[in-house]
Amino acid sequence: MKETLQRILNTPELMKKIQFTILILIVFRIGGFIPVPGIDGEVALSYFRHATGGGQNLFQLIDIFSGGSFSQMTVFALGVVPYISASIIFQLLVALIPSLQREVRENPEYGRRKITRWTRIGTLFLSFIQSMLFARFAIQMNKSSPGIISPDLLSIDIFGTPWLFYLIMVTTMTTATCFLMWLGEQITEKGIGNGMSLIIATGILSQLPTTIGLIISQLNLESPGEGQLSLFSIIVLLALFFGVTIATVYIIQGQRKIPLQYARRVVGNREVQGVGSSYLPLKVNYAGVIPVIFASSLLMFPATLGQFIGAGNWFGRAADALSPGSSLYLLLYVLLILFFTSFWTATQFHPDQIASEMKKNGAFIPGVRQGKHTQEYLETTMHRITLIGACSLAALAILPSLVGKVMGVSPSISYFFGGTALLILVGVVLDTMKQVESHLIMRRYEGFMRRPKYR
Repeated sequence: MKETLQRILNTPELMKKIQFTILILIVFRIGGFIPVPGIDGEVALSYFRHATGGGQNLFQLIDIFSGGSFSQMTVFALGVVPYISASIIFQLLVALIPSLQREVRENPEYGRRKITRWTRIGTLFLSFIQSMLFARFAIQMNKSSPGIISPDLLSIDIFGTPWLFYLIMVTTMTTATCFLMWLGEQITEKGIGNGMSLIIATGILSQLPTTIGLIISQLNLESPGEGQLSLFSIIVLLALFFGVTIATVYIIQGQRKIPLQYARRVVGNREVQGVGSSYLPLKVNYAGVIPVIFASSLLMFPATLGQFIGAGNWFGRAADALSPGSSLYLLLYVLLILFFTSFWTATQFHPDQIASEMKKNGAFIPGVRQGKHTQEYLETTMHRITLIGACSLAALAILPSLVGKVMGVSPSISYFFGGTALLILVGVVLDTMKQVESHLIMRRYEGFMRRPKYR
């Protein structure tokens, strides 16, 4: 570990990337404490704490993803959910529309820029809609808990609608969400790791002090009586924490090694055995934690709209049925993880290209003919291991929620010490470590290729 840190410190390019990433994440955390003009964050926070009431609630999950910005109604209250929702929409469109598939395949760079531009426009549109609904919801909150919104903003209205408050709320939140999207893209391009994933992970990690404080308060250490949490519950949560962490590492790092052989070839008058890797690694979970992020965001979007619109209509009742912890929520969550794992693997893993490259290099799988047979073998093998990886990922995502529900543990604690939050944290850390390692390896190879300087 010490040698690795020393190598990182001795790599100027990598240190610049890490420093840039840390700087952007600090800007993100600062934005999480800037309230929307005219909003009293402390009153809003007390309202949300009273509204959650310790039960399973959608707002708790949204607040964890936004790093506490949602409950305080800061400028980053919407988080990266609009961006992820827009990304899901356009990823599905590319998979369903043949013309877009052909365009991306023929010109990947142009297709990527086009999808990125559409995703930005979709993020802007979804941010506008969600901020409008958030402003409407804030007005309803202010009626039950006066003081959240400044009376001066509500006094200026047209036909009973406080247009000035809507204008400030929508403009601020939409602009802040687009700025947050830009910050994530800057990390991806100029920093280290995936920008959006790091922003989500930073928001989740920022809730650690609050969760520890909640655990201490529920242990009731100052009085001789029993608290809401017992010593047995803490032991079970810690065991669950380490178990989910280890299992996540194994699932993300796990590989199915396909043995390879290389044909002999004649070079001049000599017969030479082909050299190369003796196996082809196929990842058990090719998509990483992206299915978990996509599934959570996709479930949060309609449920959030339902909570904002209200419970007096069918949309609000459907949102209540999708509250975290409910049977319908868990079922849809599992199905979406399975779908997005298969979908992401199908779009990113190309067995036809692998089979073609193997044929060019004279490599073949023992007992499998080159070409189409190799492609079919890789497709079948990948489908099987993807199903195993997706089922394992779904089980890890819902297990802590089920255990917390049975033991009566607060959802804020069970969310953090297992399930969605922990899966995302572990996955993002592993992905970032891989990128750091690749930079170190590239630096070492560059050192071998550099010409020595002689005096």
